[in-house]
Amino acid sequence: MDLLPRRAGRNGSSASRHALLAVPFALIALVTVVDILAPPSVHLGPLLAAAPAVTASFAGPRTTGGIGAVAVLAQVVVAMVRGSVTDLNHSSQIIALILISVFVTLFARLREVHEKELVQLRWVAEAAQQVVLRPLRERIGPLRVASVYLAAEAGAQIGGDLYAAARTAHGTRLIIGDVRGKGLEAVGDAALVLGAFRAAAHQEADLPGLVTYLERAVAPDLENSHSADNEAEGEAFITAALLDVPDHAQELHLVSCGHPPPLLLRGNRATPLAVDHPAPPLGLADLTEHRLASQGFPFAPGDIVLLYTDGVLEARDEAGRFYPLADRAAAWHGAGPHDLLRHLREDLLAHTATRTLGDDAAMVAIERLPPPSPQP
Repeated sequence: MDLLPRRAGRNGSSASRHALLAVPFALIALVTVVDILAPPSVHLGPLLAAAPAVTASFAGPRTTGGIGAVAVLAQVVVAMVRGSVTDLNHSSQIIALILISVFVTLFARLREVHEKELVQLRWVAEAAQQVVLRPLRERIGPLRVASVYLAAEAGAQIGGDLYAAARTAHGTRLIIGDVRGKGLEAVGDAALVLGAFRAAAHQEADLPGLVTYLERAVAPDLENSHSADNEAEGEAFITAALLDVPDHAQELHLVSCGHPPPLLLRGNRATPLAVDHPAPPLGLADLTEHRLASQGFPFAPGDIVLLYTDGVLEARDEAGRFYPLADRAAAWHGAGPHDLLRHLREDLLAHTATRTLGDDAAMVAIERLPPPSPQP
């Protein structure tokens, strides 16, 4: 979903670089003409060094070296018209221009190498995203599903938020979660939870059993990984919401482990699905006494359930106001989960002052489709 805009951006960047080449050529031509027409006491030759220097900021070493050669040639022409190439003033300007052109060409080569390394790192990040945070299928049983992920780390494609879906014999199970923190450490914790969910989603009979399995699987690793950083006990945890959507019943079952309640979109209303007895976040079960149970909610054909992480709610505008997700979702008039998330993504980024988020944000929209018509 996000790969096409990036590829289009690369093509647009290449076209803009070709357009920018007119700047150094125009600069060379302008300086050359003015320097020839200027009085003998005025020498504008040193300004030609700006042409290869500007080129090195957006072009490769070959183009930069070519612009430098054109600038040197222009300086030679100016020297021949105004006097002699062997003149001390002109010869020193030519030598200085050659040295500057060589230096900026080397800098352009180093910049090109760093850009290739950055592209490779982004490719690795995209591959890691496909492995850790697998894209959700658009159609899962009687459900139509869409997802979107916005990482807070600059240039990153994945962070500490997670979501996954598993198809079982009786329906579909989904999880959305938020790891405390962000960066590579949060990515590791997210991968841990996703691996445990995929391993147990088909084995545990009910959601409380699945939550218990996840707690036992991730708690020791969270404690060991964060104790190495001398963090206080209880600081490593993961909020999560787990859903069980049966195929042949117009309902869903929900267990919330300290996670923001999903929103049920029906008509022009967005109703929070708040459970009566929420469980503590994963990794904190041993610190509190709680009764683990799932709660059912109506989920009829045409309804959309919106799952999200707190990075969506905590996005602020220039005045410091939080993003009103429930109001914006209720005011949406469209068709299908993909259209909903596309609208919320653009609206969320427009809400922030810099079109960036302070925390990772993920959203998953689930729509129950009407049952197929009986065949005659």
